[in-house]
Amino acid sequence: QVQLVESGGGSVQAGGSLRLSCVGFDYTYKMACKVWFRQAPGKEREAVAGVDSDGTISYADSVKDRFTISRDNAKNTLYLQMDSLKPDDTAMYYCAAEFVTFCKGGFARGESAMDYWGKGTLVTVTS
Repeated sequence: QVQLVESGGGSVQAGGSLRLSCVGFDYTYKMACKVWFRQAPGKEREAVAGVDSDGTISYADSVKDRFTISRDNAKNTLYLQMDSLKPDDTAMYYCAAEFVTFCKGGFARGESAMDYWGKGTLVTVTS
């Protein structure tokens, strides 16, 4: 069982920034597709940003040019830098991983393809 642990959530005013982290406690984590999802109250969970094993990055249109996904394979850590935050970004943010060797396309496949999930970290953006 792979454990994913998110951190970095909190409350911030609109226009502010937060950086989320997700540590994967497994040496194979670096070969997985890794995706950040979010779920706002009353809404379905949506993919926000993802990175494939080869470094290919994808973003949802709603966060493009504001959010940046990155990874540090040496630390088995995934990041989500969130800038210019809006109240609509308020949600529980989850990291997830699809453990396929040399995985590609996890963002497009979405939550049904993910093998492991973190418990989430809450982001609240106030106006």
